[in-house]
Amino acid sequence: MTADLRPSPRYKPVSLFVTCIVDMIYPQTGISVVEILERLGVEVRFPMAQTCCGQPAFNSGFQADARQVAKQFLTAFADAEIIVCPSGSCASMVRHYYPELFKDDPEWRDRALWAADITWEFTEYLVDGLGVTDVGAKLPPTKVAFHHACHGLRLLHLGTQAQALAAAVEGVTVTELNGADQCCGFGGLFSVKMPEISSAMLDDKVASINSADADVIVTGDASCLTQMNGGLSRQQSQRRVLHIAELLARGLK
Repeated sequence: MTADLRPSPRYKPVSLFVTCIVDMIYPQTGISVVEILERLGVEVRFPMAQTCCGQPAFNSGFQADARQVAKQFLTAFADAEIIVCPSGSCASMVRHYYPELFKDDPEWRDRALWAADITWEFTEYLVDGLGVTDVGAKLPPTKVAFHHACHGLRLLHLGTQAQALAAAVEGVTVTELNGADQCCGFGGLFSVKMPEISSAMLDDKVASINSADADVIVTGDASCLTQMNGGLSRQQSQRRVLHIAELLARGLK
C-alpha cells in the first residue's frame, strides 16, 4: 500500500520498534530517533514486550518459527496507533511479509494487515507521513553521501527521504557515493551462508566509501552499518558509516 493511501500518522502517538541490532549494537540510534520525534512534538511510546520481527527465521525458510515471533510482535504492539522503525529491512518485514506469513490464518492475517498499514520507516514517517524535512538541525560544514540499503530502497521506495532530511540540515551538502544503490553484501543470513560473495561485495562498497568526496557516509539500516563499519575497521580505515537519525540528532545538540 502506498503512503498516500495509508492512514495519516499525524497527531498520533508513536510506538517505537527499535529492532534487534539497534537495541544490541547501536542504542544511540534509538535514542536519536526519540530525541528527534520529541523535538517535533511527537509522543513516543516503547512497548517493553517487543522482541524481533522474525525476519531471520523467515529468510531461512522457518516460517513456523517466524510466525511465532511475529505473533509476539503483533501482541506487543496491539495498542499502537503508529509504529515507527529506524530500519528499512525490519519495516519491510512487517509491511510486506507479515500478511504473507498469515495468509492461511484469517485472525492473525487481519492483525498483520493492520500492523502493515500503521508501520513506517523512520525517514518515511518524517517526510511522507508528517511532511517534515527540516528538523531544525545545524552542523559545521559537512559533506554527506548515502548508502541506499536494499530493503528500504527496493521494497519501501526509500532514498529521497533521508537525502531531503540531510539536505535541510544547515551546514550539510549532499554529495554522491559511487554505487550508492549497490548492496553492501550483508543480506542477513546471506553473509553467513555465502561469506566469499558477501566479502567481495563488501570490498567494493568499502572502496567506494574510502574514495567518496564526503565527510560522512549515511544509511538508514543498522544491519548495513554493522557490515560496512566492520569492513572499514578491518581495513583500518578511519571512515565510519552513520545512521541518518544520529546525523540529525547531532545537529540538534
